[in-house]
Amino acid sequence: MIAIGLTGKSGSGKDTAADYLKEKGFFYYSLSDIIREECEKRGLEKKRDNLIKIGNELRKKNGPSVLADKTIRKIRNKNLDKVIISSIRNSGEVKSLKKLPKFILINVEVPVQIRFQRIKKRKREDDSGVSLEKFKEQEERESLGNDPAKQQLNKVIQMSDYDIDNSGSLDNLYQGIDKVLKKENFET
Repeated sequence: MIAIGLTGKSGSGKDTAADYLKEKGFFYYSLSDIIREECEKRGLEKKRDNLIKIGNELRKKNGPSVLADKTIRKIRNKNLDKVIISSIRNSGEVKSLKKLPKFILINVEVPVQIRFQRIKKRKREDDSGVSLEKFKEQEERESLGNDPAKQQLNKVIQMSDYDIDNSGSLDNLYQGIDKVLKKENFET
């Protein structure tokens, strides 16, 4: 099995990168889907603050790799040969995913001002009314954690095998992904 993990800060283009890989025959999984399922069970809205809170609770109760472990079980049950795994935000998740036979982690990078403009354009419910200052505060909360039960995005980014700059055109993003696929002999 070939598994490509995608990480990066909000608005960096992880979903766009995932869509491109889906076109190449990869099946998509998001660690956040586990959290969304839990929100549904609890009757909670799937807003960013709830997702963060529930994700942290699940990690605290079941260990830092719980989201990755549950996702790996789903993947293995379907016997898939090419998968993309997104929403990786904790170093324990990376450690668990790195146990897969062929796993690489790609960080999608974009400067904060460009990401902020992108989230304003995508018009998700959680993004409306967010100022640049609040966006930066949310990002800091998600990025700087040392608590193994919480988000540690900066640690995850440091663990990535590749960084792809997505501050330019879609073609530049796709070329960056293609270079990684070629280097890893993951071409399809």
